[in-house]
Amino acid sequence: MLPFDIVITFFTASILLALAPGPDNIFVLTQSTLHGKISGLIVMFGLCTGILVHTTAVALGVAIIFQTSIVAFSILKFIGAGYLLYLAWQAFRASSEKIDSVSGGITNYRKLYLRGIIMNITNPKVSIFFLAFLPQFADPARGSISIQLLLLGGLFILSTILVFGGIALLGGTIGQLLNRSDRIQIILNKVAGIVFLGLALKLATIER
Repeated sequence: MLPFDIVITFFTASILLALAPGPDNIFVLTQSTLHGKISGLIVMFGLCTGILVHTTAVALGVAIIFQTSIVAFSILKFIGAGYLLYLAWQAFRASSEKIDSVSGGITNYRKLYLRGIIMNITNPKVSIFFLAFLPQFADPARGSISIQLLLLGGLFILSTILVFGGIALLGGTIGQLLNRSDRIQIILNKVAGIVFLGLALKLATIER
């Protein structure tokens, strides 16, 4: 349904967008450095699930609500900012222990997965971005617009997995090297707190 040249163009653009520094890839880097490679990958899959939600919202037209409603836009972004402030508070109060250490197993992996989803879906800018970006590569002459948008969203998720997966592995390697020292771990926690705080402030102050 999607011509090969459109697929290549869209996929290349998606890779470049995933590589550009932003809240999501910084989030993956921070989490994988603190918790390890596997945890970074789990956060990444949470973010990709959020992307799937945004893609579906665009295909169904729900994203238009956040583009046209100041109230809906504001509520969602303040929920997201509040959650990031909570993560910052956790990081600042942590000592030499890893924040929400994943040594507890499946339960904490679930927390990290949900953390990725919440981080992504509570950013209304992502919905608006997808609403502006995906339709540029869809054409009514090729059939159902909704199906085309979902296929494009799938390609975007694939590019995200490739790029963010690499970031998670890199962050996990850095974390392994730095986490050998309790003092370094404390510094990492504080840096993570600053990152979360910065992301919260950025999200709280964005405009439509």
